[in-house]
Amino acid sequence: MGETAHNLIPRSDVVRLAVRVGAEIRNIKLSGDLPDRTITAINSVLLEHKVIFFRDQGHLDDVEQESFARRLGKLVPHPTLRVSNGTASILKIDSTRGGRRSDLWHTDVTFVDAYPKIAVLRGVVIPPFGGDTIWSNTAAAYLDLPLALQRLADQLWAVHSNAYDYTVMPRISEVEKKFIDEVYASTIYETEHPVVRVHPETGERTLVLGDLVRRFVDIPKHDGQKLFDLLQSHIIAPENTVRWTWKEGDVAIWDNRATQHYAVRDYGDQHRVVHRATIDGDVPVGVDGRCSVTRLKVTKQAPAKVG
Repeated sequence: MGETAHNLIPRSDVVRLAVRVGAEIRNIKLSGDLPDRTITAINSVLLEHKVIFFRDQGHLDDVEQESFARRLGKLVPHPTLRVSNGTASILKIDSTRGGRRSDLWHTDVTFVDAYPKIAVLRGVVIPPFGGDTIWSNTAAAYLDLPLALQRLADQLWAVHSNAYDYTVMPRISEVEKKFIDEVYASTIYETEHPVVRVHPETGERTLVLGDLVRRFVDIPKHDGQKLFDLLQSHIIAPENTVRWTWKEGDVAIWDNRATQHYAVRDYGDQHRVVHRATIDGDVPVGVDGRCSVTRLKVTKQAPAKVG
């Protein structure tokens, strides 16, 4: 990390958590009033480490979280959820209210073409044990592939969708199913993404896979599942991951173009609440220069209010 690029974040205040992904930034109080150079430095550290963490941000409320997040780009709400808590984009994820399962490896909202580029997540109610989140570096995963598999992945396209096949989700509850049917999947999307996208800021090649993939284009489902499992196994290899143990007031920011994440569901009936703001992204571009395309958008009913 160069001194001139990050001169407002001393090296001693950026603590690496793993070699390939994750860093904690200390001694910064997040707000919408931070100097432009500090915001630039935060973004630069984010691009390098893919996910960054800040402790002791209990001064933030929803409005101030949005005010800070807006400094990273244009705020965008979830495409199928109508936010009703007085803010433009804050999504309240409350363990007592049901919702889409997050204990699956995924990149957020890849069922649309220009899915969010950055997410800002704040710990509001954290159980005394359990409830960690794990992130993986999909750029490092791509580099881990043998050259022949890199070349194959470069040519692949996958269909992502928010439509669910409940037969492959044996642990889903009736509350979760109701939320998916009536809220999360109130509009059904199908979008074709390149399996390998070129990161618009770093130029890295990152794998675009995760739980929202439904099939590969022009590959039979049986063969496609084996191929998916092979590529996904590189993404979630322990060496490519970092695990964060939350405290109330923590903030995690991740590059949604270069990561997947998994919310560990090991806290039983304890209460867990996190609030997320997302930053508008750009349409992925594959190695061959082709862009992602949304192939289907069908609204079943008006999206329900959340929050």
